[in-house]
Amino acid sequence: MNLSVVIPLYNEAESLPELFQWIKRVMDENKFSYEVIFVDDGSSDASWNTILDLSKDNKEVKGIKFRRNYGKSPALFCGFDKAQGDVVITMDADLQDSPDEIPELYRMIKEEGYDLVSGWKKKRYDPKLTKNLPSKLFNATARKVSGVKLHDFNCGLKAYRNDVVKNIEVYGEMHRYIPFLAKNAGFDKIGEKVVHHQARKFGQSKFGLDRFVHGYLDLLSLWFLTKFGKKPMHFFGVWGSIMFIIGFIMVIVVAAIKLHAIIAGYRAPLITDSPYFYLAMLGMILGTQFFVTGFIGELVSRSSGERNHYQIERTI
Repeated sequence: MNLSVVIPLYNEAESLPELFQWIKRVMDENKFSYEVIFVDDGSSDASWNTILDLSKDNKEVKGIKFRRNYGKSPALFCGFDKAQGDVVITMDADLQDSPDEIPELYRMIKEEGYDLVSGWKKKRYDPKLTKNLPSKLFNATARKVSGVKLHDFNCGLKAYRNDVVKNIEVYGEMHRYIPFLAKNAGFDKIGEKVVHHQARKFGQSKFGLDRFVHGYLDLLSLWFLTKFGKKPMHFFGVWGSIMFIIGFIMVIVVAAIKLHAIIAGYRAPLITDSPYFYLAMLGMILGTQFFVTGFIGELVSRSSGERNHYQIERTI
């Protein structure tokens, strides 16, 4: 099979028939063998019934229906697990991503040897203040932290070699950083293509400004896991040791002051009168806590089981 198109969706019943017919036209014109995997992320509208109707007349249509809303990353994870195509395309279900981009994305993977090609919506039709500007700031930060030189990390339109999606784990809200995950997995030939962005035709966006806050937190989490995920003691142990040593030195300073006063023969001040005493206590307590956190992190990282378990109600 040439292509698998994975489409996560939530309450997009109006868009699905037009989207599939558009994909079908492009595939037929280019004589691709393909499948379209719709992942219904717990929609409350008629999205699943629409997918069922499409599947009756089109053997290429497959579907996964979650019992409840988990988010885009779990939907992609389950879609990737089922994808059989040599090249896997992801796109949003809201008709803002153009299926006409698929042939060139496929060519870049197959002929130019890219592991992953990310779309870049250079000209956007979103509100400038609430989406465009925060998106630019977010992408600039993601480039700096990840080292992956992409203009648009969050673009839903991407192409992957099948090996890539089978060897990365997308969880939580990490779909924004799939290029970063791919790079960390050893797939470092990552390209970019300017793609056409269309205004939303039906419904309204399911993502608010909170996605940028969550995006920064996820980026910090991913950076930390990349650096110290397998060896948390390398982070917590070092900082715990530094704090404990600083606290211990302050204890010695306090003791030295007390001893000097005794030797000199004048009334020694109470230990608790010195600010060093409290700084010493703080340093040693924090140092111990960091050290214990490192040990617990080591235990968790060595014994953690599968994290990607979702309640799937039905599949096609």
